[in-house]
Amino acid sequence: MNKKLNSKLCRQKKNSKRKYGKAASKYVESAVRREKKGTLKSGRSGKTVKSRKQAIAIGLSEAREKGAKVPKKKSTSKKSSSKNTPKKSSGRKSTRKKSSKK
Repeated sequence: MNKKLNSKLCRQKKNSKRKYGKAASKYVESAVRREKKGTLKSGRSGKTVKSRKQAIAIGLSEAREKGAKVPKKKSTSKKSSSKNTPKKSSGRKSTRKKSSKK
């Protein structure tokens, strides 16, 4: 029984692939270190990053830019598709004339 479990675990380890490459971890490590030091800035606004999660996200995006092995960002398809679709009008148009009082 114990041999079966061991052989099964060995097979799983051989077949498993890393999601993130070694280079990606270096970028994340660097970003977290800069965040602790207080020199890590966010993208557009240039504000100092204060949370560890944000520092990790910045490190991963830097790794993506440099071509390291990092999974693609999760896309928000609902939000982006609603921006591009034209708004429907209610069908009523105001044809009221403005009267000028003097």
